[in-house]
Order: sequence, then C-alpha cells, then structure tokens
Amino acid sequence: MPIKVNVVLDDDVKAGLDRLVDSGKRSRVINNALRREIHLISRRAANARLDKLRTTTKPVSTDDIVKLIRRDRGR
Repeated sequence: MPIKVNVVLDDDVKAGLDRLVDSGKRSRVINNALRREIHLISRRAANARLDKLRTTTKPVSTDDIVKLIRRDRGR
C-alpha cells in the first residue's frame, strides 16, 4: 500500500525532475530510482559480507564444489 512521505531534494534534482518527468509520473520515477538504489546498496552489503567470509574460510576447488552439489541434489 503506498504511503506518502516528505523528502528534501537538491535544487538541481528537483529542476531535472520537473523538466523531464510529467507531474503524474514523478512518484513512479522516484520509486523506481529508490528501488534500484536500495537493491544496489543491498548487493554491495552482501558482497562485503562475502568478501569478509572469504578471509575466514579455506579455498574449495571447482571439482569439490561439483561433488558437493551432486551429493546435495541426490538428497
């Protein structure tokens, strides 16, 4: 369910929004932009967690990974 919020935009962002996006479509454009940015932030955080995890685990060969996947598929 949509909810109305107040945000503060920089002058140049507001001017671009007014100039390029019809007034009836601005909420959709802002929602889509925020959704993409949130997804990007989430992916970066996940990558950071994986990078940290890589420093604490031993490397696994491709052959070992394939064996583990095949074993798990057989369950």
